[in-house]
Amino acid sequence: MRFFIAFICLSQLIVLKSYGQFTDSLKINIGTIYTVASEDYQPLWIVSNKFGSIADQKSDIISYLDFQNRHSFNLLPGIFERDSGAYIQYGFSLINNQDFQSTLFQQGYIKAGYKHLEIRVGRFKEIIGEVDPELSSGSLGISGNALPIPKIGISVTEFTDLPFTNGWLQFKGLISHGWLGDNRFMNDAYLHEKTFYMRLGKKRLKLFGGVQHYAAWGGNRSDFPNKLDRDWGGFLDVLLVKEEDDGSVHGGQDPDDLPTGAIRPNRAGDHRGSVELGFEWEGENILIKGYNQTPFDMGIGISIKNIDRLAGFSIENKHNGIFRRGLLEYIYTNQMTKWVPDHRESYYNNGVYKTGWEYENMIIGTPLFTNRVRASHYFPEIEPYDWKAPNETIRGNDNIINNRIQGVHFGFILAPSSRLTTKTMVSLVRNYGPKSPFLPHKDQLYSLQEITYYPKGRGIQIIAAIGIDYGELTKNIGGMVGVEWQFRSLNIK
Repeated sequence: MRFFIAFICLSQLIVLKSYGQFTDSLKINIGTIYTVASEDYQPLWIVSNKFGSIADQKSDIISYLDFQNRHSFNLLPGIFERDSGAYIQYGFSLINNQDFQSTLFQQGYIKAGYKHLEIRVGRFKEIIGEVDPELSSGSLGISGNALPIPKIGISVTEFTDLPFTNGWLQFKGLISHGWLGDNRFMNDAYLHEKTFYMRLGKKRLKLFGGVQHYAAWGGNRSDFPNKLDRDWGGFLDVLLVKEEDDGSVHGGQDPDDLPTGAIRPNRAGDHRGSVELGFEWEGENILIKGYNQTPFDMGIGISIKNIDRLAGFSIENKHNGIFRRGLLEYIYTNQMTKWVPDHRESYYNNGVYKTGWEYENMIIGTPLFTNRVRASHYFPEIEPYDWKAPNETIRGNDNIINNRIQGVHFGFILAPSSRLTTKTMVSLVRNYGPKSPFLPHKDQLYSLQEITYYPKGRGIQIIAAIGIDYGELTKNIGGMVGVEWQFRSLNIK
């Protein structure tokens, strides 16, 4: 990976040296945030969907530095315009929190691209899916809740016209290879992710659909009975979603050689994803969008019988006004392939990769699900797993202990003046577990009210927020206040 980063940097420096002129787009943000809560942890919407930046503790001071720059340049000067669509983008985000005891790189990346085609290396913020990035409760795939996962990949970042369709058909997608680290049951497991979306229409109404696919695979553990496949063949098995024992079931034996009645392996690795359908309608004054994500953890979940979903509807004001954007979402995940006898899914869990869909103690997808770390705040009898403990002391399918929910979530952004914006989010959720102590169900409200003020001509923004959680899981009130200085230097030659 270091070699690849060095190669990209060197090659781009050569290009810039050769063609000379390019434009910079430099952005630097420096800020400090103070958080405090009535309990020993923060309300859900204070800490969630912040890319792992807010420590989930009673009070904290968070300081951060965010740096990013983008160079646009001409590949063939004298033939094309000076800015041909080629660019290099790089940046990092450094965060200090947990009472000055923790310093981490939230981001550290380099991207090189031409128009919408992009090669990416490193750790960078990304939300996958057509959800609203500011108001949504969180995409079922990658929501921006956890710290970004380091990865390398290639992406078509925006919907791009397919040839010979006169702009009526567009596509976008990505494929990446990532590293999940050692703070989990299977150390050094790999991440595989790929998405593919298509969109129909070029006028006011556009229809889109796509699929997101994620897998954790490989990994190693000294007390695990079998060695997991981590080579090129293992990657191809995961890429093609092949039924193949990666060492987790029969120690790598060919499934076709298994005796009659033996348990056949599922797919190599721990797979999950979602199928997404939706529409956009753009008028002169507003943009309306609807989307529906249907989750799956096994292939049988990709079915019209699957009624589990995250459905959303948003409306955006394209012009300045008090109302800027509004969103309504409905989430239901209580079915979990109930139509299949004795074979129900458990979203975000796995019996071999026992950490499940979690990275650095935070759920990667929707934060409305509850892992053992978060549940330990609500219930003293729940304890997070020590991933270094003996294999036999850690149960499979048991880390995300609340993944059957039904709820409504709404949010809106207002701008009462040019220097003041507000964000409101409210979620009403019924939690079914299925793990105790959630049974038979527990109702919960999560809310957030945020205000941002921009003093005139100072490059500063001041933010204040209050979060209130009230219900059968917790009664907690918390707040945050912060100040950020912004420096932007655009189009420097």
